[in-house]
Amino acid sequence: MAKNIMIQGTMSNAGKSLLCAGLCRIFRQDGYRVAPFKSQNMALNSFITADGGEMGRAQVVQAEAAGIAPDVRMNPILLKPTTDVGSQVIVNGVVQGNMRAMEYYRRKREFVPAVLEAYDSLAAENDIIVIEGAGSPAEINLKQEDIVNMGLAKLVDAPVLLVGDIDRGGVFAQLYGTVALLEPEERARIKGTIVNKFRGDKKILEPGLVTLEHLCGVPVAGVIPYVYVDIDDEDSLSTRFTRNAGRKDIDLAVIRLPRISNFTDFAPFERFENVSVRYVEKVSDLHDPDMIMLPGTKSTIADLKWLRESGLEAAILKAASAGTPIFGICGGYQMLGRSVSDPEQVEAAGISEISGMRLLDMDTLFLGEKVQTQTEGIFENIPGLLACLNGLAYQGYEIHMGRSIERRSAVTCMGNVYGSYIHGIFDAPGVAEAILGTLCRKKGLDPARLGSFDPKAYKEAQYDKLADAVRSGLDMELVYRVLNREV
Repeated sequence: MAKNIMIQGTMSNAGKSLLCAGLCRIFRQDGYRVAPFKSQNMALNSFITADGGEMGRAQVVQAEAAGIAPDVRMNPILLKPTTDVGSQVIVNGVVQGNMRAMEYYRRKREFVPAVLEAYDSLAAENDIIVIEGAGSPAEINLKQEDIVNMGLAKLVDAPVLLVGDIDRGGVFAQLYGTVALLEPEERARIKGTIVNKFRGDKKILEPGLVTLEHLCGVPVAGVIPYVYVDIDDEDSLSTRFTRNAGRKDIDLAVIRLPRISNFTDFAPFERFENVSVRYVEKVSDLHDPDMIMLPGTKSTIADLKWLRESGLEAAILKAASAGTPIFGICGGYQMLGRSVSDPEQVEAAGISEISGMRLLDMDTLFLGEKVQTQTEGIFENIPGLLACLNGLAYQGYEIHMGRSIERRSAVTCMGNVYGSYIHGIFDAPGVAEAILGTLCRKKGLDPARLGSFDPKAYKEAQYDKLADAVRSGLDMELVYRVLNREV
């Protein structure tokens, strides 16, 4: 069976996911077979594996860093919030239904066998398992039924490194307070603390680190520098949404829906120096973009209602009538049609039918069975501005409850309005370049200003950059001693 090490955090967004990805890359570089694992993940960004299972994107990123294919065993439980008090529950890649928070809390011990089966199967195939916790292990109101932090660490006998985020302030209180709230047997599992996202001169930090070691009774395993790596974000804490992006030669506006999901679909455009990708949630911020994108959403009907009430629908309709290209993906695609119907309340939005934006000639009906599949092909028969895509290959995945009537191909088009169910449709080589090149020519700009881009090589370079930062900040000798149960 594989050796294991677990990364827990003092809070959400302390950097656990990227730290685990960095460790996966390091262990792979050092010659080990390594796989990530997170027993329970709550996120709106998900992925469909080659065999049609659904899992969280954080473990997809970690699998890529480890050089292996994503597998639902790496994330046996995925919770996708549908309301403020409920989520769709996915176990081993398959939807189990919607549950309110209290119902899931009462029942989650039922899922322990599935978690352990997934973990044991991965452990039998690999040398090292890098385990990610969720939130904080010191959520004392949730500890009784915990299966993702110390509860899981006990089940799989994992040593723990605890990470805190110095960039958000109060890192010493974060780390010591978390340790202080743990039970003695839980504290015994913590083999070191990590200060993450540090900027500045480490010498100024050292007196505090000495005191922290004394208070916590374990060594500081590392101080990891703040580093920007262009790696897919997991959820709505994404810095993409708050990034101050000025308008550049080509300006793309992504509508920031309240329940936005799979916004990583638009990452390929962000990697061009003279392209701005802005996430917009107010009419006053829309301005006059070169293209408007409607992303996926976990609740098409509720977010379409919000789009209408916010005035953004009217602004999009006005832009469409003026010739601005509009592109919707998944839920955003459904909104562009004539109507969206949910008679069985699959989305639990409290609305059985709502009129769409009527920009595409189709209707959408929600059914109880989710479409989960990877897909690939060649663009063909696309008219208008995006005829530039014809002949190019695409690949991606579909993940949706709705079925859109009159859908005929990978991309549906009416005039300057386009839509598709395929997440990742812009990722394949040449696709983003073709769209941006067309937008350049429409404005009389030279597409050469965009530069060239190799997405696969770029992604691999980003994982190596992350691994370099993590290796430079961590005491890797201590990490290997923890793995080998020598501390």
